[in-house]
Amino acid sequence: MRGHHAGVTVRVRRVREQREPDDGTRVLVDRLWPRGLAKADADHDRWLRDVAPSTELRRWFGHDPDRFAEFARRYRAELDAEPAAAALADLRATAAAGPLTLLTATRDVDTSHARVLAEVLATAGST
Repeated sequence: MRGHHAGVTVRVRRVREQREPDDGTRVLVDRLWPRGLAKADADHDRWLRDVAPSTELRRWFGHDPDRFAEFARRYRAELDAEPAAAALADLRATAAAGPLTLLTATRDVDTSHARVLAEVLATAGST
């Protein structure tokens, strides 16, 4: 999944996928460290857990595709409040400096917080 707006390129990939030459900065955006993945084996540049959905929202969603639209709405609202807002500003600055790849352990990236986050980052000035 890719998002592109005004020179900002944001990709979403699974954390276990190998680095591609055009990935740029790879940031893990999950609140919890991926199960079964040693930190030494994760090819990432940073881990920014504060930008992930709250534990309560993540548990409510439960990766249920029927809840995705409501999940995305609630997650966007969480991104307006601290500490997520500061983490989002950090990601915006990273994306403005060059390609950004958001990493997640979620199996279905198309119905994940990382996809919502990529859309937010690719849409200048909106959350």
